[in-house]
Amino acid sequence: MLCTCLRSSLRVTAFSRAGGSPPDNRCPGDGALPRLLLQRNIDVSDYLWTCHLSSQLAHSLVQGVWRQQCVCLLSWRLMETQSRAGGRGRRDIYSEMLDEPHTCPVTQYSVSSAVRRYLGVSELLESLQTDCWSSAPLSSLLPPDGSNLTSSQINGFLSWSCRTLSSEPRGGDAVRQRPLLLVGVLELPSQTSEFKHSMQLRDATGAAACVLTESSEEEEGAQRAVFNSAWIGCLVGVVQFTMVTERFLQSDFPSYHHLDQDRFITHKHCRVYLQLSLDHLHILSPSVAMETHLRHKGEEPGGDLTARKQTVEEEGEETAGSKRKRREEEEADSGNPWPYVSMVIRVEQMEGVSWRNTGAEAEDQEAGLRLCFSAKAAVIGPVVSWRRDPKNEPMAEKESEQNQERKVVLVFSGVCTWWFPVLQPGCFYRLIAANTQDPSVLIGCGVSGCSGVDLHAESTLQVRRGWRFHTLTRPLLLPTCIQAVPPTVLSVSEVLDCSSELVCFQGVVSERISVNNRTAHSGHTHSGVRLTLCDQAGRSLQVYLDLSHTPYPPGLLPGNTLLLSGFQRRLSRTGSVYCTYLPVSSITVVSLGDTSSAQPPPPAPIMHLGEWALSSKQRCTVGQVKGHVVCFLFLQLQWSCSLCGSVYTQGCSSSQCHSTSSVFQSTAKLVIDDGTGEAHVWFSAVLVRALLGLADAQWEGLQRALRVRGHIRVFPRGQSQVCDGDADDFLLHFLLCLCSSDVMIRPLSLTCRKRTNQRPEEVRRFTRGDREFLTRLAPPLQLTCLHLHPD
Repeated sequence: MLCTCLRSSLRVTAFSRAGGSPPDNRCPGDGALPRLLLQRNIDVSDYLWTCHLSSQLAHSLVQGVWRQQCVCLLSWRLMETQSRAGGRGRRDIYSEMLDEPHTCPVTQYSVSSAVRRYLGVSELLESLQTDCWSSAPLSSLLPPDGSNLTSSQINGFLSWSCRTLSSEPRGGDAVRQRPLLLVGVLELPSQTSEFKHSMQLRDATGAAACVLTESSEEEEGAQRAVFNSAWIGCLVGVVQFTMVTERFLQSDFPSYHHLDQDRFITHKHCRVYLQLSLDHLHILSPSVAMETHLRHKGEEPGGDLTARKQTVEEEGEETAGSKRKRREEEEADSGNPWPYVSMVIRVEQMEGVSWRNTGAEAEDQEAGLRLCFSAKAAVIGPVVSWRRDPKNEPMAEKESEQNQERKVVLVFSGVCTWWFPVLQPGCFYRLIAANTQDPSVLIGCGVSGCSGVDLHAESTLQVRRGWRFHTLTRPLLLPTCIQAVPPTVLSVSEVLDCSSELVCFQGVVSERISVNNRTAHSGHTHSGVRLTLCDQAGRSLQVYLDLSHTPYPPGLLPGNTLLLSGFQRRLSRTGSVYCTYLPVSSITVVSLGDTSSAQPPPPAPIMHLGEWALSSKQRCTVGQVKGHVVCFLFLQLQWSCSLCGSVYTQGCSSSQCHSTSSVFQSTAKLVIDDGTGEAHVWFSAVLVRALLGLADAQWEGLQRALRVRGHIRVFPRGQSQVCDGDADDFLLHFLLCLCSSDVMIRPLSLTCRKRTNQRPEEVRRFTRGDREFLTRLAPPLQLTCLHLHPD
């Protein structure tokens, strides 16, 4: 391509003989890009990027879409969108020709780092999967004290890890020197997709699962899960997204020093998907439902692209219109004048997708495990017949003639489970059955009972393969249907304080830990998950997920906000509250966090020891404690076998273990008083070194001094110094003096987790006087230090 200045002159000296390949008729706007260049006066860099993008889209767009849309116009639309986002103004060609001194745009041309790099979906997924395990060594997946972890702890930390990358380049990132751009069609999950809980972005090269959210209309600045089915079939450009790679690893590493040996890895695999908000999408070619939605919302469907397409493909538009008109006339003249029936529903409750034992849906299918879920809904009006597909057109008066709402349970199985990502509680939908005029197909079957018995079960309706759901947003509803009772969603604090057995709540994920069953098959490394959810008050709750009978849900990442429906609230033996997954439980990602930079969770609430031990606040398992050290009770330093945990001197002390690797472990216990009560606080690992106030060199010297003897235990117990070692041992005397020094008796600020304590039911059996007496005899509050705050 020859780029010349506007002051340049061009002289034609000769002509070549006519010939060459005929023009490509697949793009009806042949020469559209040069013509648009003359009309819009864009920069050289923008024009070259548009030409490059046009050639890339011709190979990567879904064939059924790019035949209908001129690829060059799509690339031009994307270029203009990026130019407006970058704030670049209109080019003044006259000043380039007439101004003195002349500013030549050709000599100043340079590729801007803000120009987006287009990638096909398949190319993006392949690059993420290739860099999955090579991007970081296994040692970087462990905590800072990873060298002192045992074999079971190391393999537990490595069982799951996550890598997130933003489409926008960050400092020091050599892989993404330019922001990325994706173009594809939003679709429901396919039968072959491993992600059944989310929609996917597809082009001609492949498909990527997407965790989608959108702005909430009820609360400004808030997000919610995607619910509008009009996005299905839209050709979109994605300009801001997060690439997520979840790594699953089964290993038997004996120690930290064996991490570079792949022979200890028994199984590994990864899952790649995208996280994005619909607010960061640009609609290039809207679906018919999206055009209806935007038209009634007051926005122009398709933007300038629709107008350009009409000018470039005027004949094609007339042909398509005549075909559509002739098809409608044929349908009107056919023997079935009402080929569609529909009803409007409001989803009230959703169950999660899981494999269930069901019967055969058709004669060529066998009974067995099949993906299923159900949704409880309220039917707004009667079943209505239509001459043409109503899709998401505004609600008609005849659809709300019925005064009393009836309940129905919609059962989805097999391929029909792909509607799960767009069905959300509290939203209105139009359920359409095509090629039928029988209203009874949308009327569920009831449960038969004996005479004299009152039945309280809703009718059941099995959703069929050809049925469609269209979301009816507020502009498309009648005024009488706008008021919908939203489902009750609790916070983490409300779950901790309530007494309900089945709860629906949401919270921010602060921690994710794999709880693997070692006897499970190698492919099910994600079957057990423990999530820690917290709210703005800082209170946290642990949730245990058993995913052995459900597809793996994406988006369970720290920083994301989850909506958990139908979870069982349980009470542990120590009085702590936790939640467990049930076959009817459902998980939905309602808000995306900034997973590229680790955001600290909200601070835990400040707890008083006296109230934490006896009051209802004991259900708060994590809290901040500020108190004064009363005495040092216990200190143990030990070299342990990394496999069996026995004492390690020159070798493992266990006769049945032949391990040659050891780790250094430390444990301490002291008494803290905050004025309201006392508590015994346990410290371990690197927190012991910070508690003792030792430098790194002193801590390493202490480990070397203990290498020969293997272990030492010190029991200062306040002022009386008692231990199980030799009284003439210099190391023992050093630790005794250190634990009893005035440096240790100081105020501390801690974040602690509550350990095993007396059950609250046992305390309530006694009177107030008895409880005060028993408090002196019963063991005090037991806490585990999670973080030692600086003074």
